[in-house]
Amino acid sequence: MNIGDGWRGETLAENLERSGVSRRDFMKFCGGLAAIFAAGTPAMAGAQELTPAAEEIAEKLGAVKKPNVVWLQLQECTGCMESVLRSGGATVEDLVLNRLSMPYNELLMAPSGHAAEEALDEANKEPHILVVNGSVPMKDGGIYCTIGGKTAEQVLMEAAENATAILAVGACAVWGSVQAAKPNPTGAVGVDELIKDKPVINVAGCPPIGEVITATITYILTHGEAPKVDAEGRPLFAYDQRIHDSCPRRPHFDAGQFVRTFDDEAARNGWCLYEVGCKGPSTFSPCPIIQWNLKSGWPIGQGHPCIGCTEKDFFDKFTPFYEELPNVTGFGVESTAAKLGLGAVGVAAAGVAVHGGITTIKQIGIRQKSGDEKVIATFGDGPDAGAAGRGVDAEDNISGGETGKDR
Repeated sequence: MNIGDGWRGETLAENLERSGVSRRDFMKFCGGLAAIFAAGTPAMAGAQELTPAAEEIAEKLGAVKKPNVVWLQLQECTGCMESVLRSGGATVEDLVLNRLSMPYNELLMAPSGHAAEEALDEANKEPHILVVNGSVPMKDGGIYCTIGGKTAEQVLMEAAENATAILAVGACAVWGSVQAAKPNPTGAVGVDELIKDKPVINVAGCPPIGEVITATITYILTHGEAPKVDAEGRPLFAYDQRIHDSCPRRPHFDAGQFVRTFDDEAARNGWCLYEVGCKGPSTFSPCPIIQWNLKSGWPIGQGHPCIGCTEKDFFDKFTPFYEELPNVTGFGVESTAAKLGLGAVGVAAAGVAVHGGITTIKQIGIRQKSGDEKVIATFGDGPDAGAAGRGVDAEDNISGGETGKDR
């Protein structure tokens, strides 16, 4: 992103055209945004029912005239801005943000010192979209984060005065994140703890997905208003469902198939990470749908449990990160993840056997947390053939007892 590029046309559409972006590429970008707004996934961008929304976005976004954006970085690690920069090789997304007038962004701007402070002062005088990364330390007069001789609180309040929309981007800006974890030595708070006269849109995550940040800014530009939000102030188009609901490992959770130690046989076969601490059942985020870096990966996809970073006070609520959540339900209200007996699993397995006629039961050894081996039955051709995803505990299947860990 080169925020030094000048605005060379009347509208954003003219600027993009002069930069070599075709109408087709621009419509593809707008279609992806329409899909995210409507369903949380770019995969539906070609759906016919979304075409009017994509055209509407293209019309409104293309007509935007040089919007001003002030991007503050307070008590944080720059990870949120890095997430935007590394959202993939997304040329159109990059150019859309390029064509915003962004006179102040510490990480990207060339000016420094007095020149940077003057740029911020001038930007604050005009109506602008305010994007904030980082928490605000309030203890001891706010001395733990000062910029140009001003506390983070003072910098924030001055920038918010003429803001037409305010985005708190990242867990630090939303709830304080690790800085606010007990005992919170700096007295860190999120943006909406201080801004009370204007709505604050909370784009949660540590960091949030780059496309979600871009989509939130684009929504404001195209609709002229903030998106609908949930009870925590997060955009509903991105945070309206749990990671658990769309996780590709969900079938293993429902079947009672869990990784119990990292790099055990279950881990190598992609089973559910619930028992090694996955917080997906309690975390609202589009991670499994949108993912990072043009859908090239996300934590659970790489074998690491979700730590719940889009949720309030996640450092205090969800640590230790590698211990399981209690009383998470599986099979609707029928049972918990720790108690999946013969019931639905046995019936489903019987159905496979009846209709398939050739289904067999094989066994693999899974190491438990105690280090002992646990015999697991797999329906089909066994883990080496990729069929381990249909397994249940062999002895539990026979007895109708509990699956999962020994109780």
